[in-house]
Amino acid sequence: MRFSLCIPMYNEEAIIADTARTLSEYMSENFDDYEIIFSNDGSRDRCGDIVREMNLPCVKVIENKQNMGKGYAVRAAMLEADGDVIMFTDADLAYGTDVIGRVRDGFSEKPDTKILIGSRNISKDGYEGYTFIRKLASKTYIKLLCLMGGFRLSDSQCGCKAFSGDVAKDIFSRCEVNRFAFDFECLLWASKLGIEIREMPVKIINHRDSTVNVWSDSFKMLRDVRKMKKRIKNAKI
Repeated sequence: MRFSLCIPMYNEEAIIADTARTLSEYMSENFDDYEIIFSNDGSRDRCGDIVREMNLPCVKVIENKQNMGKGYAVRAAMLEADGDVIMFTDADLAYGTDVIGRVRDGFSEKPDTKILIGSRNISKDGYEGYTFIRKLASKTYIKLLCLMGGFRLSDSQCGCKAFSGDVAKDIFSRCEVNRFAFDFECLLWASKLGIEIREMPVKIINHRDSTVNVWSDSFKMLRDVRKMKKRIKNAKI
């Protein structure tokens, strides 16, 4: 099994060397055939150059010349990747590295798996370290999104998702959303295409301040969700 790991990054100069080194060591020790793709979303700092200058094996950087949004960066990497399984997660390794091996095992143990996503709501410690307000806001928002999308998923917004290679190409070639609601768009496409989505428990290991404004960004995302739901519903497949 060839495994592709996609990491979107934007102005991550402070952490990206540690992230690249940690991932390279983990992947080389635990995978025989892999690639790591860093997708630089028009960063104003040197994070792309830093990764390139490290000359790590099986690591490459793709560049977006201007800042387009996390969704755009993830989509570019997912379409560039050539793995049998293609996974994306965040540059701060919020869910640690062991989750990568667990994703690989999930696809190996159930070969018919097409989409496997992390969920902070399956185990009791999924939100460990969150403030009460941030936990409440996250859970409320996820429930609202799932109601709008008609999902029964426990955590549609977890930043840890993996796809079989063919499904990744099919779904992300259809996606258009460039910013935060991109997670939801790819799940809406999966539902439209009749693809089963499986969940696995994850927990936040590395915490840092969220760049999402709970109120203003939530309203923007809900507006985007309404538009994309209508567009995907009317799309011909």
